[in-house]
This record gives sequence, structure tokens and C-alpha cells, in this order.
Amino acid sequence: MAFAHALGDSSTSSGAPTTKAKRKLTPYLLLLPGGLWLGIFFVIPIFILFMTALQTPLPDGLPGQYIQTFTFSNFTEVLSRPQFLDALRRSFTYASLATLLALAIGYPLAYAIAFKAGKYKNIMLIMVIAPFFVSFILRTIAWRQILGDEGPVLDVMRFIGLASETTSVYPSSFSVVAGLAYNFLPFMTLPIYSSLERMDVRLIEASGDLYAHGLTTFRKVTLPISLPGVVAGTLLTWIPSAGDYINASLLGNQRTTMIGNVIDSRFLGNVDYPTAAVLSFTLMLSILILVSLYVRRTGTDELV
Repeated sequence: MAFAHALGDSSTSSGAPTTKAKRKLTPYLLLLPGGLWLGIFFVIPIFILFMTALQTPLPDGLPGQYIQTFTFSNFTEVLSRPQFLDALRRSFTYASLATLLALAIGYPLAYAIAFKAGKYKNIMLIMVIAPFFVSFILRTIAWRQILGDEGPVLDVMRFIGLASETTSVYPSSFSVVAGLAYNFLPFMTLPIYSSLERMDVRLIEASGDLYAHGLTTFRKVTLPISLPGVVAGTLLTWIPSAGDYINASLLGNQRTTMIGNVIDSRFLGNVDYPTAAVLSFTLMLSILILVSLYVRRTGTDELV
């Protein structure tokens, strides 16, 4: 009996390290599929893009034929051209304006769904998500009719005296920003709604009991609690807006060209792969830096 007991203790102690080792490996095994996916479809393409940015045209070669020469001066040469810098600044400006417009529309909408919708909450959420069931391009083309000379927007503006019979808002910067704000509005509304929906309404009631009026309650209670949703919504709106080129192509003109349009033309039109790669890499790096500064400024402790 004593021998069997000792044998059992020995097997248990010898199996313990194996079990502990398996537990340590489990998280890494669970991360393996996602890590492989990111490595194959994100890290490797970015590396190839960076290598493409360092190429130069093949001597006496046909258009589109390049050789790897590790020419880092491509970055300074491309970024010294005013038209490229103007397109980059225009992209960030349009994205920022569209994000502010989406925030101005999305926050009240999210607030109404979270606190005022009642039994119609699910219906309103479906209405917010419903545009995703229609093609992005078709939705953008529809704005041509909405913002056209005979569309409802100009009719209302003329009725209230904000536009004359000769005024046109399409194609223009206004139509591009409006299209961006509309297409990415759900990305703004849903994170804010998620933050507000988790909020304890007793906090608002307590604020009223302490004689705080509505604006003070919103500024001191509601807004700070919903700030993680605002930060997430602005990021989800601004980042794709900065790299978008569909809205500028369909709703804009030559004076509203965004950096995405330049990259598209350089890749597919001019077959200038190094320049397109430099602009793509610069766009990604600029977005990464600006987003990092924004997140650091606003804080990320509550972004869960």
C-alpha cells in the first residue's frame, strides 16, 4: 500500500511540469492562427511595399519595369513635390471635417437610441446598420442625386435662402466631406451607443438630485463616461476616411483629389510603382503617428 501511494505521488509530481508547460503554451497556440494571418496578409505585404518604394526604373526598360536599388532618396524626391503634399493635407483635412460632422450627427443619434428610443431601440439600430447592406459605391453614387442641382439638399438651401439658382454643391469639397461623413457614420454611432448603453442611468438621476442642470450633467457625467466610445468612433471614422478615394472620385473634381486617388492613379494609371509605394507607406506612417498622438492625448485606459 505504501509502495502504491509513493508510486502515485511520483506520477503526480512528474506529470505536474507537463501540465504547467501545456498551460503556458495554450495562449500562444490560440494566438497562432491570428499571428499567421497578420504575418501573411499584413507584415509581408508592408515589407514588399517598402521594398517597392526603394526601386528605380530599369535602364532602357519598358514602362512598369523596375529594379531593386535600395534608393532611399525616393522618399525625399516624392515628398518634395507640392502636388503630393497638397493631396495628403487635403485628405487629412477632409477626414477631420467628416469625423467632426459624423460626431455631431452620431452622438445625438446614439444618445437618443440609448436613452429615448424605448421599444423602438432595435428598429433604430437596424436603421443605423442598414446602409451596410448596400454597396459602398452605390451609396456614394446615390449622393450624386441627393447633392445634384435638382436634389433635395439644394432645394432646401434655396428655400431658406442659403443658395441661389446658380449655386452648385456637386462636385465640390462639400460633397466629398458629406459623402465621407455619411458612409462612415455607423462607425461613429455604434461605439458611442455601446458606451452610453452601459451607463448607469442612476448617475444622471443622482446628478439631478444634486441640483445640476442638463448641460452640467452632460458635461460632468454623460460625456466622460461616453468618452471611450467617442475616441473609438473618431478613430474608426477618421482612419478609413483619410485613405478613402471613392468619395473623391465620385463626388469631387480635380481640385478635391485625395491621396488615395493619387496612389490609385500612380499604381494603375502611370504604372509608377515606387512613387505609389512611397505615398502609401507615407500615408500609413502618418496615420500611425497621428493616431498614436491622439490616443495618448485622450487616454486608452477605458477603451475596452
